[in-house]
This record gives sequence, structure tokens and C-alpha cells, in this order.
Amino acid sequence: MSDAEGGEDGEDQEGAVGSLVLEGGMKPAEELDADEVQRMELGKVDDVRKVAKLEGSKRMIDILKEIEKYQANPSTPEQMALPTHSNPEYNLIVQANNLSVDVDNEIMVVHKFIRDHYAPKFPELEQLVADPAMYIRSVRALANSEDPTKVNLQGVLPPAIIMSVLVTATTTSGQPLVDSDWKAVERACDLADRLEEARKKVCIFMYVSSRMNILAPNLSAIVGTTTAAKLLGVAGGLSGIAKMPACNVHLLGAQKKIAAGFSSVTQRRHTGFVFQSDLVQQTPPEYRMKVQRTIGAKCALAARMDLERQRRDGAYGDQLREKIEKHIDRLAAPPPSKIVKALPIPNDGPKKRRGGKRARKAKEAYAQTELRKLQNRMAFGEAEEEVGAFDQTKGLGMIGTGKVRAGVGEAKSHAKLSKANKLRVAALTKAAQSGTATSGTATSLTVTPVQGFELTNRAAAAQRVKEANERWFSNGTFSFVGQKGTNTQK
Repeated sequence: MSDAEGGEDGEDQEGAVGSLVLEGGMKPAEELDADEVQRMELGKVDDVRKVAKLEGSKRMIDILKEIEKYQANPSTPEQMALPTHSNPEYNLIVQANNLSVDVDNEIMVVHKFIRDHYAPKFPELEQLVADPAMYIRSVRALANSEDPTKVNLQGVLPPAIIMSVLVTATTTSGQPLVDSDWKAVERACDLADRLEEARKKVCIFMYVSSRMNILAPNLSAIVGTTTAAKLLGVAGGLSGIAKMPACNVHLLGAQKKIAAGFSSVTQRRHTGFVFQSDLVQQTPPEYRMKVQRTIGAKCALAARMDLERQRRDGAYGDQLREKIEKHIDRLAAPPPSKIVKALPIPNDGPKKRRGGKRARKAKEAYAQTELRKLQNRMAFGEAEEEVGAFDQTKGLGMIGTGKVRAGVGEAKSHAKLSKANKLRVAALTKAAQSGTATSGTATSLTVTPVQGFELTNRAAAAQRVKEANERWFSNGTFSFVGQKGTNTQK
């Protein structure tokens, strides 16, 4: 990425319509898409410096000088405790982290340049060696020799890949490069080595890692020093992350790319720097969106702990990372297997069921009556009698041909009556047995030839008749003797 590209806002907007950068934050460096780099046609470019302009630029030189300055004289703990807008080294950390991203982009472009120019010599090599750094080392080792099988690749490639390369080299259709093309490839390999050396071994990567472990140890323990530096850069420091809602942390760095004419299936919406962390990338694809929200919430807790300058050893961040890993394991765990029960032993008899008073009562309440049993039976050789109307009829079975026995349950299974109900039932029974109770159909109205309907007391009249009989006829009996109309007393 050149200085002109870094300084012009118009070119930044070509790759992104908008990105989430809070007030006081610094716009992060944009990572090149690997597919976009693969679509580049660099075979006609004769010099790698025309596409890779970062090395030797004023921006890179100034940042490297500042890093060397702070490595020689590190900031004191009191200076690191200052707010981020008052700490010059913090801004340098963010700039160094952005420079590291730009270096990675340059290495990708240089790797594509080498592949396009070395393809006429060994076109199958890019399929056999997919890693960019390993591919560049193998190109330097194979060089422009006419017989690649005589080249010693030990220590450059793994043994399995070495055998594949040597076997393929015997049947390749490639031809040796001209001197000018090979010189261009050599210059590109040297440039890639210098960029890799500047990013990792010299200062950038080591500086960002060491200072982030001091500035935000707990946050770095969760997402790593690189992602932590990006989050602090766009949020404006630890205070920006600590004050924002936890549900918005995973959106930091999210960019809406212009995708006119491209499918929207491959777009990753609502993803930011947290999605690029190792924890999310190691998660199965179907759970990454859910895991990034969990990590964003934990990052907010870790940032608040770092802002308060507590637990500076990063132990709190390690605890949060362990919880996240356990959460990922639970999500990715397979569902519990179903327990397959063995079939019962044949002829093992009925299953034993637990009985009891309640079970016996339920059986008696829903037991089949004698009437239902007779209905279910059929007489041999006789037509069944049916009752009903229209199209709804019921068969009577053997009802009417046998005696119906009422089901009599055990006395101990009968429903218990209260004391008041027992007394009431006893009184009703006694009254029914005494015979003095008046019938329910009895009436006090009497029809007479004189007055018509007359209100009388039948019980009192019956009592008077009984008293008269006892008075006049209690001592003797009468019998009829002779002809009709004459009475004889014995």
C-alpha cells in the first residue's frame, strides 16, 4: 500500500462505503481480499516496484524509527497509565499494527507477481506449493535451472512435497526464463524476504505484541495482540470499548463493501476485527456468528478491567478465554445419542405394575359391566338384535337371553361417608322401613258428591278408622254363614 493510497480518502472509499470507527479512533488498514489478488494480471508488469511501493516509503521509515526509539527508551508505567489520547506511544502502537497489515498486503501482491512471472518455467509449482512463503523459498532454490530434479530442496519444503515437485518436474512443459524475467523474479523474492523480515523479526510484530501485553493484557489474552490493537485503534482506546455496549464490540471495524455485480452469498455482514481473531476462525463455520458475539461481550469486560488497571498479569483475560472455549465446545458437541432399549424376553409374562388403593378404585370404576359383557357376546347361529334409528344402530348381542349380575365390589373399596352423611342415611332408611312415610304420589284432595273437591287429611282419617276398628272389633271375629243379606254372630 503506497503513501498516495494511504493519504487519499477517495481511494479508501472505493473499497468501503462505510466502516465503524468511533470518535477519537484511527481508521484501520484495509486487508486485501485473496480472491481479488488472484484476479490481478501481473504477468505484463516488468518490475515489482510498480505494484509494491511500501518499502522505502516515508511512512514506513518514520514508523520504524519511532519503534526503535521507544524500544531503546520504553515508556514508564505512569505514562502507560495515561489516557490513550494523551499517550503518544499508544498511537504508535496502532500505526505499527496498521503497517503490519499493509506489509501483509504487499507480500500477497509480491507473491502473485512471482507466480505470474515464474509460471512459464514451472506452471505446476503453484498448485503443489500453496503457502506463499514456502513458494517463494522454493522458487529461489529451483532458480532458472534446466533440470529441476538435480536441485536439493531439503530444508526448503517438507519431504512429501519434495517428492511431488521432483516427480512433476520430470514431466513439466515449462521452459527456462530469459535473463530479464529471471532478474525480475529475483528482485521480487528479495523484496518479499525484506518485508517479512521487517514485519516479524526486526520490530513491528514484536513491538506490537510486547506493548499490547502491557497496555491491555486481559484484552490481548482473549483475541491476541494484533486484534486487540485494531480494536483499540478504531474505538479510540480502552475507554471507548469500556463505555460502549457489549453487543457492539464485535462490530468494530465492520466495513460495507461495494459488491455491484457480485453474489451476496459470500459477503460477511456484521463482522469486524473480532471475527478475524483465532478463536473465531478455529470455530466451525456454522457457529462463528454466535461465537463472535460472545467474544465481543467478553472483550468489553476485559477492557473495563484493563481500564481500571487491575489484574495486570492477564489472569482475568485467561479465565474469560477458558469460558469462551468451553462455550465453543458445548456448541460443537454432538447431540446425546439415543439409548436403544433391548427387546423384552419372549413369554416373560405380564409386566408387573405397582398396585394400591387408588389403582384398585380406578379399575373398579372403569371395569366392564355384566351388561357390556353380554352385549359383546354373540349367540351361535342366531341373528343379533339391533336397536337404534336411521343409520346409527347398536347390536344387543346376548342381552335379554341371560341374567345380568350386578357387580358387587369389596366393602373396603367403597367410598367412605362422613359422620353427618351416615346419620342422614340411617334416618332415611328407618323412615322407609317404618311404613308411616307418606307416598310421594299421595294427595289431600278428595272428590265428594256434595262439595266436589274437598281438602282432607288422609293420615288422620286412616288413624280414626284404625282406632274405631280396635274399639269395636278387637274382641271377636266375624264370618259369613247362610244366604246373602243375613248375618250370624258366632
